[in-house]
Amino acid sequence: MSDATHGGIEWRSVVLNSPEPRELARFYARLLGWEVRTDEPDWAVIAGPNDGAYLAFQREDLYVRPVWPAKAGEPQMMMHLDIHVADLGVACAWARECGAVLADFQPQDHVRVHLDPDGHPFCLWTD
Repeated sequence: MSDATHGGIEWRSVVLNSPEPRELARFYARLLGWEVRTDEPDWAVIAGPNDGAYLAFQREDLYVRPVWPAKAGEPQMMMHLDIHVADLGVACAWARECGAVLADFQPQDHVRVHLDPDGHPFCLWTD
């Protein structure tokens, strides 16, 4: 599809709300081995070595931790990150060392759901 057809649309990032965006950026930078590129009180950005897609974090003073798995009447997750790994056991240990918590409910054998320090679910998965 040409740029004229779709206006040059190109997905580049996901933005997560956080009560402390700088801290959440440092968590994901350590987890993924990426660099913090922007580090401001209300906005932080991390990116990998190729400057492709990136993750951004913005302050949300009214942020409420989501509940996972979902429960009626509780704050719902709006999205989650899927992160492919070569060795699920090693990657899970690293995630916990970085500050993640393994979720109580695990829906699949080749996927491990973790919660970041703000409670956003993310999945480590392998083939």
